[in-house]
Amino acid sequence: MFILGIESSCDDTAAAVVEDGVKILSNVISSQNEFHRKYGGVVPEIASRKHVELILYVIDEALNKAGITLKDPEAIAVTHKPGLVGSLLVGVSAAKALAYSQRKPLIAVNHIEAHAYANFMEHSDLEVPHLNLTVSGGHTLLLYIQSPTEHEVIGGTLDDAAGEAYDKIAKFLNLGFPGGPIIDRLAKSGDPKAIDFPRPLLNSGDYNFSFSGLKTAVTYYVKEAKSQGRDLREEDLLASFQQAVVDVLVTKLLKAAEERQVSTVTLSGGVAANSLLRKILSEKGTELGLKVVYPRLELCTDNAATIAGLAYHLFKKGLRSGLELSAEANLEL
Repeated sequence: MFILGIESSCDDTAAAVVEDGVKILSNVISSQNEFHRKYGGVVPEIASRKHVELILYVIDEALNKAGITLKDPEAIAVTHKPGLVGSLLVGVSAAKALAYSQRKPLIAVNHIEAHAYANFMEHSDLEVPHLNLTVSGGHTLLLYIQSPTEHEVIGGTLDDAAGEAYDKIAKFLNLGFPGGPIIDRLAKSGDPKAIDFPRPLLNSGDYNFSFSGLKTAVTYYVKEAKSQGRDLREEDLLASFQQAVVDVLVTKLLKAAEERQVSTVTLSGGVAANSLLRKILSEKGTELGLKVVYPRLELCTDNAATIAGLAYHLFKKGLRSGLELSAEANLEL
């Protein structure tokens, strides 16, 4: 059973064809990084316009790579929340047009739920229930996963998400965009113990996250060092910042795993590609006898394969959307 997935929640225009929820026949992603780089972040108006320009070409390429035509997919799946509403509208409009013209079922997919589903696509024997940490530019969530379509939110971000903090620090230091991969690379040559940055909500007793204060601590440290004429080794600064983020993420995930008595923890989302996060979680998880799972890099960032993959299970449950489907900017799980 083929499903065509469409993703346009932020600045990546993507389409994919997936068979039976796991076999990726095509996964086409067109990045807009070159158009947003000079602004140090995603410009919503530019993102929307580029989606309009690219989406039909991306869908056509996904179908061609999969070796099928528009008549072949059993359903059309699309991200309808959360994200930039203008960007989402482009994908939703394209999906509705295809569903109507081809008389195919339309399936609405939550972008964050699709991130968490990436691990099911990679690991056919993935145990449930398990704990999932989804970390991206807009969200930091702890989910208790009971099946590909059933979960409980046990913690979330109260302000800046982890990925957002990365991007804002990178912009403040004029490192470039996107900030996450740049900081990850530069931090490898730094000393993570050079600066003792705060670990927000580390011992809060719940599973919520807050990275706005950490971001502010970094900016204040830089401004004070410059005002006093002190030497500032950028790699040490970034390594110390990254270590603080990873410490909070790993500690809370492992604590939740212990409380929920699960034997498997998973990572997903764009920040799941971070090398230090993968390394520390794997090491500490293994010490505790936990199985640590995360997807390949192309399924960490925004993509349409996970949209089509999750849609297969929603389709099997009989879930459909009407042509009145609209985009929703806010997160609802």
